[in-house]
Amino acid sequence: MSGLALEGIAKRFGALTAVDDLSLTVPHGTFVCLLGPSGCGKTTLLRMIAGLESPSAGRIVLDGAEITDLPTHRRDFGMVFQSLALFPHLNVRDNIAYALRIRGVPKAEQEARVAELLDLVHLPDFGNRPVGKLSGGQKQRVAIARALAVSPRLFLLDEPLSALDAKLREAMQVELRQLQQKLGITTIVVTHDQREAMTMADLVVVMGEGRIRQAAAPVEIYRRPADAFVADFIGSTNLLDVAANGSGHALVDGIPLPGVALPAGLKRARLSIRPEDVRLTAPAEAPLTGRVTFLRDLGGTVETFVAVAGTTVIAVSTPRERPQVAAGDAIGIQLPPEACVVLPQ
Repeated sequence: MSGLALEGIAKRFGALTAVDDLSLTVPHGTFVCLLGPSGCGKTTLLRMIAGLESPSAGRIVLDGAEITDLPTHRRDFGMVFQSLALFPHLNVRDNIAYALRIRGVPKAEQEARVAELLDLVHLPDFGNRPVGKLSGGQKQRVAIARALAVSPRLFLLDEPLSALDAKLREAMQVELRQLQQKLGITTIVVTHDQREAMTMADLVVVMGEGRIRQAAAPVEIYRRPADAFVADFIGSTNLLDVAANGSGHALVDGIPLPGVALPAGLKRARLSIRPEDVRLTAPAEAPLTGRVTFLRDLGGTVETFVAVAGTTVIAVSTPRERPQVAAGDAIGIQLPPEACVVLPQ
């Protein structure tokens, strides 16, 4: 089978279980983001894939061959660390050529490969520049080029963009994704930034407490989260406690929600709905009513905070759709059933 397979992977440090019985299949050429809060096990998992940590249990298989015990230097993987780890005493050209040189690649081939990679990362005239004279984004490109120099079977990146400012970070997200698509190389990135994952990935793997909570395409993760943890971690969402009436329809604070039902046998659950899907109306036109507590104008969007059923619901609208209300006003809330996701409590 072509691709990467993790089978029952676990990693324990004494009494601490960092990764717990995790299985995942990554088809060849896929861009994967391991996403989750600090301490969820994503970096430990990446280090096991790279061979920098040994699993306590399970197998790692690449293109049908087990590599669980294969030393790091024999895996032919490229890796970009969070610190980038460029050699400060070498210029850009020598940093990129380093892995080629220690493999005994002829000088002419080294020079040709470095020139090709400098073009690829949009730094064609930077070969002789000391790395200490580069900007953050330029250093990032050099680290990527160095990792790609040996045409790796797998490209691994650990929080590679975390040190960049917001605008440069977004630009590099697009560049990295375009580069991966051009090369067709299987790429795994560790990040805690859900926007970064949604921008770049074919497959988002949301991790929590050492386990995979959900692995799916970005739009599936966003629109159909598997549980409240995923719904709350990916983007912004409203979570409401709901109960089933006698016919299984959802009740919020005793009020039925038209078109929303709980799965058979489930008496209580949580309902997730994204702020952009909440509709605000006159109180008489909606099943739920609340009171406006705060309005936040962000220029391109307006956030309306509404107290309802013992919690706060946030609705996002455009300035043109902005409700003509002020803090303290009563307002109606409509929750379109097609935008509601019922989750286990």
